[in-house]
Amino acid sequence: MPDESRLDQLREEAWQKGAVTGRGVDIAGGPIPRKLATASPSGGGPGYYGQPVVKPPVWTWEIPVYFFVGGFGGMSAVIALAAAIFHHVDLVHTAMWVAAIAAILSPLLLILDLGRPHLFINMLRVFKPQSAMSMGAWILTGFGACVVPGLIALELHVHQVFGGTVDQLLRVAAGVLMFGSAFFGMLLATYTGVLIGATAIPAWFLHRTLLPIHFGTAGLGSAAALLELLGHRIAALNFIGFYAAGIETVLLIWLSLDKHGAADRAIHEHRSGWLIRIGEIFNGPLALILRFFGLVPFAAISFLIGALVSRFGWIAVGKVSGSDPESVFAAERY
Repeated sequence: MPDESRLDQLREEAWQKGAVTGRGVDIAGGPIPRKLATASPSGGGPGYYGQPVVKPPVWTWEIPVYFFVGGFGGMSAVIALAAAIFHHVDLVHTAMWVAAIAAILSPLLLILDLGRPHLFINMLRVFKPQSAMSMGAWILTGFGACVVPGLIALELHVHQVFGGTVDQLLRVAAGVLMFGSAFFGMLLATYTGVLIGATAIPAWFLHRTLLPIHFGTAGLGSAAALLELLGHRIAALNFIGFYAAGIETVLLIWLSLDKHGAADRAIHEHRSGWLIRIGEIFNGPLALILRFFGLVPFAAISFLIGALVSRFGWIAVGKVSGSDPESVFAAERY
């Protein structure tokens, strides 16, 4: 039998405050047996029969790498279009190659995660605008369908394989496909933030507005950094590097504020949160300082490392947060 004095305290607290904030009592024969009411992995309260309230993500290393590759690949296509508008021909060529390689690697990473190639094809059987995952499959397909033919048309035009009218048609086709690549590339770099934000995982859902901005900025900075490491040291890319590192520094400060208490503790109290902070330090203040002192290659490397580490961090945060029933219940207040 529970301690009667403790029950009296709880009744008095409920009468005065209208709610009970303290620890309750275990009642024999209750719906959650004591031996099954185990603590959550993150140190939170018990779940139902030892199970999490929501299902934590089961993604492995392929998904954070896919987020990273899709981010810099998609934004490379955006940079390629901007470079074409301002007649930076060499940069257009390199950026389209980076985008095309990412367009090939991204579905391979998804297929590795799914385990069977036909599962990715099955995702294209349905066009469901309200599903971020369905739209993501179509965005990735549209990106590949634009960037790979666009690169082929660009290469044929640059090397003057055909002359006359055919060459002019290739030039027009490359331009049109570049616009399509940039459109789908921007969506590819940001939809992953929408994807994980549109879940019941507390640490993801509470930052659903921040995540697309964060992923898009990290993708843009990673694309600029990679192109700089490939030899394109121009003022525009340096400006993008400063901009992306500055935004990531602000995001680091924002994430360091404890705004949601228990609902957000996977970011503030666990190794998963340290991964995010380490990543944000590398692609935020550290990259900014290195770039300020003119150490552009080191700044580029720092940003790329930080962007990759932070992707692994967000997946780890999702696993911890989803396994913490107290975080799930606390998130219902926001």
